[in-house]
Amino acid sequence: MSRRDLYRAALRRLDVEQWPAYLREYSGLPGPRGNIELAQAAADEGDAATFDRLIDTDDEYLVFCGVIGLGRLLAKGTDVLSRLRDHAIDPRWRVREAVAMALQRLGDADLPRLLSTVKIWAADPAPLVWRAAAAAICEPRLVTTRTAAACAIEVCSRATEALAGLPLPRRRDADVRALRRALGYCWSVAVVADPVAGLPPFLAMADSRDRDVTWIVRENSKEVRLASLL
Repeated sequence: MSRRDLYRAALRRLDVEQWPAYLREYSGLPGPRGNIELAQAAADEGDAATFDRLIDTDDEYLVFCGVIGLGRLLAKGTDVLSRLRDHAIDPRWRVREAVAMALQRLGDADLPRLLSTVKIWAADPAPLVWRAAAAAICEPRLVTTRTAAACAIEVCSRATEALAGLPLPRRRDADVRALRRALGYCWSVAVVADPVAGLPPFLAMADSRDRDVTWIVRENSKEVRLASLL
């Protein structure tokens, strides 16, 4: 039995009112890594009301759990995309990560809908929404088809072009820096998924005179998954 399964069993034995205390106790925080397996288990076992209660606490880890739970609702057909979009611009990085994980749950259940969603989000005015789109689709388990890989390449390309089009002073802002960090690994996932389609636009960026673009190329080139193709 996996850790996630063990946590699911433990949560089922508790009254839902006891969940916040249990989640805090086993969150792994404060510490270098939050307990992702527990958060995923909470998303597996909770319902809409539970997720709302967790999000309303404003405790970062509990919100993290609740937002991932929204992805379960989304995968089952509940329209919570506007809520996830709002969480995508949260100043707390764990909450933003939860949005990507929530969207990935949609991808596991309905990949075409995820592909259309991230393309729409890549055209949003907010850099953190571009970041969520790229982080969501650039997941190895989701880019196993040429169509999905093409989407990942498109989203990374659009987000990189949008970043490069921002004024230099704007790029020092926290949201833009978070986008740049995400693109520093997302490209490698997209390129490896379909090197024939992904390598040309990625390698073309190496000739850019934009410092952020060349940083993105350099960081992705360090990724083991991509290094063997260069």
